[in-house]
Amino acid sequence: MEPSFPPEGEPRPEPRTPWEPPPLGPAAPPLAGRWRRLFAGIFDFVIVAIISSPVVWTSWRIVTHPETGTVTLVDVTHTYLASIVGFLYYWLFHAYWNGQTPGKKIFGMRVVRENGERIGVGQAAIRQITEVVLAWLCCLWILDLGWIVFDSRKQALHDKTAGTLVVDA
Repeated sequence: MEPSFPPEGEPRPEPRTPWEPPPLGPAAPPLAGRWRRLFAGIFDFVIVAIISSPVVWTSWRIVTHPETGTVTLVDVTHTYLASIVGFLYYWLFHAYWNGQTPGKKIFGMRVVRENGERIGVGQAAIRQITEVVLAWLCCLWILDLGWIVFDSRKQALHDKTAGTLVVDA
């Protein structure tokens, strides 16, 4: 089936940029700045580290043997638990707090769908699962976050996977 075109003589509609939401039109919020995203991410990381520290505290004591000083194996169960805490933190805040974590709220940003609508629960989960998987794969979290620098829409790979944008709140 061929696409329908306007009749001859009628103007064609102008194409919209992907991050301009249809209901807001020209009043669409601008994309959030890269530096603010970095500082909001650091702020949230510190909160997650504080929340998960009781879960992972015992890992610090088993890294070296206190009597011999030899390095021993670390029980990775604590790391998995810390990852679950981080996943829940980001997922729940993005899904149920207007697309904002405390860091994003302080720095005036929020996560939205590419059409400007509020992010959904499933979309927030996909975004966070992608981020966790890339963090667990050797050094791919650097590529994930570094993608923001080169992308014209300032999307990280987890944003591209979930179809989300970070905009000014």
